[in-house]
Amino acid sequence: MRAPFASPQGGEPNSRLLDLDAQSRAELHQAAQLLQHGDGESAEHVLRHLLSAHPEHAETLRLFAITCQLRGRTAEALAAIRLATRKHPADALLMNTLGSLLRGSGDLVGADAAFRRACQLQPTLASAWLNLGTNLQLQSDVRQAQAAFARAVECQPGYVMAHVANGNALQALGRIDEAIAEFRAAIASEPRAVLAWAGLAEIKTVALGDDDIAALETLCADARLDEESRAIAGFALGRGLEDRQRYPQAFAAFESANAAMRRLMPWDAAAHSQRIDAIGAAFETRPEPAPDAALGREVIFVVSLPRAGSTLAEQILGAHPDVEGAGEINDLAFIVQEESRNRGEAYPEWVGKATPEDWQRLGALYLERTARWRSVHRIHVDKAVFNWPLVGAIAAMLPGARIVNCRRDALETGWSCFKQRFVRGQQMFSYSLEDIGAYWVDYDRLMFFWHARYPGRIYDLVLEDLTAAPEPEIRRLLDFCGLPFAASCLRSHQSERVVRTASAAQVRQPLRTDTARAQNYGALLDPLRRALSL
Repeated sequence: MRAPFASPQGGEPNSRLLDLDAQSRAELHQAAQLLQHGDGESAEHVLRHLLSAHPEHAETLRLFAITCQLRGRTAEALAAIRLATRKHPADALLMNTLGSLLRGSGDLVGADAAFRRACQLQPTLASAWLNLGTNLQLQSDVRQAQAAFARAVECQPGYVMAHVANGNALQALGRIDEAIAEFRAAIASEPRAVLAWAGLAEIKTVALGDDDIAALETLCADARLDEESRAIAGFALGRGLEDRQRYPQAFAAFESANAAMRRLMPWDAAAHSQRIDAIGAAFETRPEPAPDAALGREVIFVVSLPRAGSTLAEQILGAHPDVEGAGEINDLAFIVQEESRNRGEAYPEWVGKATPEDWQRLGALYLERTARWRSVHRIHVDKAVFNWPLVGAIAAMLPGARIVNCRRDALETGWSCFKQRFVRGQQMFSYSLEDIGAYWVDYDRLMFFWHARYPGRIYDLVLEDLTAAPEPEIRRLLDFCGLPFAASCLRSHQSERVVRTASAAQVRQPLRTDTARAQNYGALLDPLRRALSL
């Protein structure tokens, strides 16, 4: 959310302050500067003084609302911005800020209406189109999001964030050449746009050039960038070096990037292992499931570690005429978290107290929340890889659901995770080889436990077997999922469905058997081998 009053199009910064006297304009500039430097407390003091003299001034109310939001007072922020929009209903920037605040509060529908109104009021306001696209993306409407991002770029060529967002959306839609052009346009506007470099590096089917590698090496050494930005550049550099078969240098780049991210985001591997122990203990006695044994028959869950073939599995299933791929939706995790909040106990502490009626209620809630994914096709795939600790809950909530567990060689999985730049706050285990190994062991032992506890409910789809013999493996997968064979599943790379993961470009190519990379790094991966007990 932008604190300054200048529009992202570079309009006259004082145009929203013309109705203030010189002293008040100076104070409002001061408040904006304080916000930009993260001093919300001082900014609020200045803004409250201004509001005492100008209680209905649009820009003062807008900055005050932003200040309240930054200081964690969402209700007060919304009250301020709504007062401003009532007094100034034709102000596009106010509507844009209202949408941002509503989105931050979780009201995506309200945010959508506000952003659309801002675009209507000022069709050239690039930030409103960018925000609308981001909001649509959060609702998994990537096609409409991409159209909004394209409008933002059209309104303001050189708007780096809009180019990057449009590139990511185009990649998800399989329009790879156009995605590359958008990332290149962002870099042309701002060579230090690390997220554009990251977008290019994510397109793993196209190699980075020598000039790209040189530019990334410069970025990684640029002291003007913060540590996270240098780490993002480091992941992209490592990928470029690996493509050039400069493996020791690639490893050094990945290691440096991961070390920086670990400093920013600590991880407690021992605490995670204890949580997995607790989940196993909670399901030592299988809970009585929902009474309706068919509940969930319209759902296929795909679980795995990241980079283990789950996107490919969803792509194959999504190519079936009866199936819709929903991607990495968080509905199951949200329902479990809400149940934990309502009970005042964390998962899995309440598992043994849940009745069959409780599981039925939770299963019905899941189906209600995900109904839109079955509006065209009768079955949807939930590919949230982080659901593997919830397999027991799935079995109890949705007895009719199928569960597919994607597995890949442990060393290749771990190394691929180490190379991957994940969104901040996700997959926090992945920033050291030792932590990755411990996490894989936790995953592996819990999946073996689930197999023993729920025999026949889980199908292991092994990536190496799938790529070696696609048709028999795909036939077995479809049979497990209760789906008739469809030849389209053998040509899943030709599907035009949306893919919103790091494998978006890879799954649009025919199956390959030459994706193993760990052997190129020799003893450099010994810490991972030791953690995996290999």
